This record gives sequence, structure tokens and C-alpha cells, in this order.
Amino acid sequence: MWRSGRAYGEAMSSPSSMVDWDLAGRTARRLVGPGPETTRDEAAAVVRELHEAAARAVSHVQELTGLRPAEGGPVPEVAVVDRPGWVDANTSGMSALLDPLVDALTEKQGARPGPIATAIGSRATGVQAGGILAFLSSRVLGQYEVFGSGGRLLLVAPNIVDVERKLGVDPSDFRLWVCLHEVTHQLQFTGVPWLRGHLEAQIAEFVDATDLSADVLRERLQDLLRSLGEAIRGSDGNGEGLLGMIRDPRQREILDRVTAVMSLVEGHAEYVMDGVGPDVVPSVKTLRKRFAQRRKGRGPFDRVLRRLLGLEQKMKQYADGRQFVGGVVDLVGMQGFNRVWEGPANLPLIDELTNPQKWVDRVFGRPAITA
Repeated sequence: MWRSGRAYGEAMSSPSSMVDWDLAGRTARRLVGPGPETTRDEAAAVVRELHEAAARAVSHVQELTGLRPAEGGPVPEVAVVDRPGWVDANTSGMSALLDPLVDALTEKQGARPGPIATAIGSRATGVQAGGILAFLSSRVLGQYEVFGSGGRLLLVAPNIVDVERKLGVDPSDFRLWVCLHEVTHQLQFTGVPWLRGHLEAQIAEFVDATDLSADVLRERLQDLLRSLGEAIRGSDGNGEGLLGMIRDPRQREILDRVTAVMSLVEGHAEYVMDGVGPDVVPSVKTLRKRFAQRRKGRGPFDRVLRRLLGLEQKMKQYADGRQFVGGVVDLVGMQGFNRVWEGPANLPLIDELTNPQKWVDRVFGRPAITA
């Protein structure tokens, strides 16, 4: 019922893959729930409205933020998908991101595991990853694909309908509100061409800083996936999450830099969702209030996120990103805030997320007096 947009091919795992992404995708599609009940006509109407809302959102985001796609760049694609479509997109994207990292680690260590060990290990992690993807596929509302094929904005129609029904909000307002968030991400990466390359460079530096063999990294990844599975089933467990995989201080410094960047882009999108105001989304205050109440829940999804990040404090940094953007805009206006996109040196440091004035002092070279 919900299958729409383009059909995604299955991710193909390389022989040295740490995760059998083909198996992960099949496992996730087997486990994923169908989503809320709709008629065929209702589903088609939702798909149409989401495409229209995404198109409308572009001008609103551009007007508020001043961001524009780079001249001559490709026209971004909007794909409205069902849950299996989201799974397929993410197995492809994660394979494109992680498999080259494993190859780089293997080459750096100068030893490649045997084919039997590789096959057994990758299938185990493939099943575990599939379970996680199936769970997340019922929660994600939208996503801008930064890595992998990149450049696509995915809107997960059944999840958007499910949430708007549970919140009891105006469907048209909610759909546009979600699109404002995702289109902001789209414009961040199409309007700031160096941003994706900067993140890729941070990941490459992260790999360069590790002294783990591919086998040890696979073992730690299996432990992480196992703890995530326990969190989904409601067990708190004792795993350290992602930080448990990272022991080197230099790697943790890099992780802090990446966290600060992701806090920025998420916080910026959150700011835009509300910043367009009631003239664009009449029920925006109600949407924010009810959505915030939903986020306060301590259900399985929250446990997964806390386990994935290792510390609840890391999740707080995403909220800090919203406060950072609002704080900087209050101090120097949106034009002043947009200096953050001028180059990597202007990105916030992790301690500046909770101290916008400190970022202003560093970037402007003086205290801010007025917006």
C-alpha cells in the first residue's frame, strides 16, 4: 500500500564487509511492521501531499535561513517511501560509508581475515543490524541522505501518518512541518558544498587514529549491536555503547568534533521548523508542544539512542544545538549566524554549543553588541 517513489536495489556487501548488508536488508524487511491502515486512495493522497509540502518548504527555508543550493548543482530528489524503502536506502548508504572504512583498516593493519571468519562474522552482524534497521524504520519520519548515493530527501509516509494520528494534530500542518526540517538539511548540504567533505575527512581521520584490527572492531561492533537489541527488548544491559568501541583519546576528540557538527545541523533544522511561524504553519505551537512531549518518553527508542551514543549527555547535545542556533541569532542575527557556513574553522566547538557568546567572540573577534 505504501510503496511509492523509486525502487531501491539491495545493498551488496563486499567480500571484506564487516556487515552482510544484503542479509541485514532481508532481515529488516522480514521484521518490519506494515504501518497504519489506510486505503489505497488515502495513501496516494499522502504521497502527493508530501511531495507538494517538500516543494513548498524550500522557499520558506531559503527565506528564513538565506541558504541557497550551490549554483549549477544537481536538483535534489525527493522520494516518498514506505518502511522497506527506507531500509533499502539505509543498507545501501551504510554499506557505502562503512565498507571503505573496514577496507582502510584492513590495509592499515596489513592483515586480512580469512574468508570463513569474514563470512561468519559479517552474517552475525548482518542479522543484528537488520533487527535494528527494522525497529528504526518504524520511527524515522524523514532523512536527508548525506552519504552513499547522497542528495536524496526521504520522507517515510506511514510513519508520518502514524505520528500525526497519535498526536492528534492537523495532518497538513504536520507534513509541512516535517518537510521544513528535512529540507533544511537538504539546503545545508547543497548550499554548503564543503560540509559533506568535512565530515568525510573527520571519518577518515577517525580511522587513521585507530590501532584496532578489523577483527577486533568487528567484535566490538557485534557487542554494540547486541546491546542495542537488548535495549529494544527493554533490557538496560551494561554495554558502553559507541564510546565502548572508542578507547583512543584522539578518536574521542574527533567524535566530539563530529558531534558538534551534527548538533549544529540538527539544531538549525529544529530552529527553522518553529522559526517559519504560524503564517506558514498555523498550528506550529501545538505541533512543537505535542512533539516535545512525545520525545520526553523513556521508551525503547530512547534506550536505543542512549545506548548508541554511550552517554545520555550526548543526546542532550542535539537539544543544545537548537539553543546554540537561537542564541547566536539573538546575538548577531541570521546573517551573522550564517558565518558558521563559511568554512570548517567557523563550526562550533563542543563547549560553544551551550555558550553562543563564546562562539561569537571567537568568530567575530569581539563581543556581540547588537543583532
